[in-house]
Amino acid sequence: MPETIRVNGRRRSCPRRGRFLAAALGLSLSAAAANAAPLDAPLATLASLSQQEITALTLTLGLLCFSVVTAIMLVRNRARAAQAESAARDAMSDLRATYERTRALLMSEPQVLIAWDSGGAPEIVGDGNLIVPGAASDGVLAFASWLEPGVAADLDAAVAHLRSEGRGFTMALQSLAGQPIEATGRAVGGRAVLRLREVSGSKADLAELSTRYQHVLTTLGSLRDLVDALPTPVWMRDDSGLLTFVNTAYVRAVGARDASEAVDNAIEMFDRAERDRLDAARDGKTSFTGRLHAVAGQQRRLFDVVDAPSGRGRAGIALDVTDVAAMRSELARLTEAHRRILDRLATGVAVFGADHRLAFYNVAYRALWDLDAGYLDQGPTDGGLLDRLREANRLPEQANFRQWKQQLHEGYRALDPAEQMWHLPDGRALRVVVVPNPQGGVTYLFEDVTESLEQNRRYASLIKVQSETLDHLSEAVAVFASDGRMRLHNPAFETMWKLTPDALAQRPHIEAVAAWCQAQHDDPALWRQLRTAVTGIDNRAATTATIERRDGSVIDWAAVPLPDGATMLTFKDVTDTVNVERALRERNEALVAADSVKIDFVHHVSYELRSPLTNIIGFAHFLNDPAFGPLTEKQREYLSYITVSTNSLLAIINNILDLATIDAGAMTLNLGAVDIRATMEAAAEGIQDRLVANAIQLDIQAPASIGSFTADASRVRQVLFNLLSNAAGFSPPNDIIVLKAERRPDAIVFSVTDRGPGIPDDFKGKAFDWFETRSQGSEHRGAGLGLTLVRSFVELHGGTVTLDSTVGRGTTVTCSFPLEQAAQPLPRQSAA
Repeated sequence: MPETIRVNGRRRSCPRRGRFLAAALGLSLSAAAANAAPLDAPLATLASLSQQEITALTLTLGLLCFSVVTAIMLVRNRARAAQAESAARDAMSDLRATYERTRALLMSEPQVLIAWDSGGAPEIVGDGNLIVPGAASDGVLAFASWLEPGVAADLDAAVAHLRSEGRGFTMALQSLAGQPIEATGRAVGGRAVLRLREVSGSKADLAELSTRYQHVLTTLGSLRDLVDALPTPVWMRDDSGLLTFVNTAYVRAVGARDASEAVDNAIEMFDRAERDRLDAARDGKTSFTGRLHAVAGQQRRLFDVVDAPSGRGRAGIALDVTDVAAMRSELARLTEAHRRILDRLATGVAVFGADHRLAFYNVAYRALWDLDAGYLDQGPTDGGLLDRLREANRLPEQANFRQWKQQLHEGYRALDPAEQMWHLPDGRALRVVVVPNPQGGVTYLFEDVTESLEQNRRYASLIKVQSETLDHLSEAVAVFASDGRMRLHNPAFETMWKLTPDALAQRPHIEAVAAWCQAQHDDPALWRQLRTAVTGIDNRAATTATIERRDGSVIDWAAVPLPDGATMLTFKDVTDTVNVERALRERNEALVAADSVKIDFVHHVSYELRSPLTNIIGFAHFLNDPAFGPLTEKQREYLSYITVSTNSLLAIINNILDLATIDAGAMTLNLGAVDIRATMEAAAEGIQDRLVANAIQLDIQAPASIGSFTADASRVRQVLFNLLSNAAGFSPPNDIIVLKAERRPDAIVFSVTDRGPGIPDDFKGKAFDWFETRSQGSEHRGAGLGLTLVRSFVELHGGTVTLDSTVGRGTTVTCSFPLEQAAQPLPRQSAA
């Protein structure tokens, strides 16, 4: 209980806890009164106080002041507490009354209030007879006990959002008993509150309308947020055409700070000309759809614009199709480029769309099937094309065409390409590839592989023939790849170098093969050369050589680089050939020596015979001269025989000497102008007696204007004389010989033709050799030097001699002298 104390002569009440302070206050006041009397003393008395007394007096005064102040504060606080307590009692009364009125109001209709704090079980207030939901331990109500499962789940979700995010809601529910209930959730005073209220009649309709209205508002808000988040400009206008709403993309496009600035300042996205088109659609109250240009983000862009009338104005959207238009243009360019490329391909290409109609074909496809371009441009179906080709007998024969076509059309549903081989009735072979298109449809590739298959067949046949040929060659052959390993060989290689097939089947390296072969021919330089030829990279050239092995056999080997980098080695046993060659060489050397001896002998004899023969001719001439005495008839006849024989022998000796001179290269031509006609007549005069004796006619054919040419006149006359003499000797009596001359642009050509027995083919090659002669059934006998001299003299002039003869029909010898020529050296003639 509070106690009363006297302060300044007045009674004051104070609590017990203030007794100590009051006592202390009274004590301080008494001390102050006791010490106050001396204050009236003079100042001299203060001076008589000691220092300790002054200090005690100061502390006492301080304590006195503190006690006074504290007492005053306690009194004021007590008064304020009393006032607050009284106000609190009044407020509690008012709250209690308000609570009672609110509770009565809440209970005036069937409803339940459920409140959740931050955690724990909910607080339920209301008519418990209306709804009694069960509560779980974690504060989640079991609404499924009196609601449909789906409705209970929606209510659980809405309550969860209310408790976690403070998101309010209003829902119209119906209990399992069919009772309509309105559920409203709100965040009130940091608590989540759910009101469940029974509604009926118009109230239920109103609750449903409210729920729908809230749903519409929520949907409109979501749509507004969605429109604002769109990357394409969106706007709305009123009936007068002024902007009422723009989204963020529109703000970015026009460069405004925010949507309010764009709307308030009527910042337009399109220029005047483009807006006129939009205004025309607005005036006509029609929708506008088209492409307009605008400057967005400081770049000129192309937009697909849709501007349509709405309930209170118009709404529009602009889709930026600049990149799409560029891509379409690029795609069109690429498509055209691909079309041109495909048209140049030799492979037929046909593209069918998802509707099985022809979308593209190239020139090779049309040419492959010989189809009309107008028909293909109509876009026929895949099946229709196949039927048309089948009617034209251009597809492979099939036992079940329908099933074959269905299998082919499986490509429209396949994921991977498929490949087939078509053998057409006309003998062609096609490789057909069916490629499914990602966007639907298929692409057919038709490659004519007829030639390729034929080449493969020929290649296989060639390889087989090559293998058989190598296996049956007498030469040893081995081919080494670019890595130095043996690629192939034939049995002759194994036999020649005495190697086993098993060892060579392992594709040994050239090093191993060389080591094995050294047993037959130990020549390190040779095998080093072969290794270089096989494994060398630079200066690859064919190499050949001849080796003689220890067993006496002679081998010709060759290293030939192949185009693919491989090297072929060939070894040929030429032992027999070398032996024969040696024998022939020795024999030829002996024959050459004998021929030289014979020619020297002939030359020597000719010179030795000419001197005595000249004496004989001279003495015969003297004997025939009457100045040296008369001769009997018999002596005259014998002297005539001697003269004829010595003249013939002298002619032979002179011919031999001429040939010897030519053979020695010592003969020179006395070149000058040769009268062709006069030379022919002079040669004919030399055999006139023989022509008369056998009644043979000589026909000289030469134009009067044939003129002359440069040559040795005596040698030309000697050539013609020998030809006429030879023709007269083989011509039968009463026959005719033709001597003909003609001028050509570069030569003078003489020819002598007779109708004698002719020359057999086996003798034509020997007719111009020394001492080769045949009578061929005639009475002609000669030394066989006439034609030899003819060829020698003509060739000495730089000309040519040809012989044309048919047995039983005669012979024609033609000599061609060049118009302008110099003496030509001749090769050494053989008398063999």
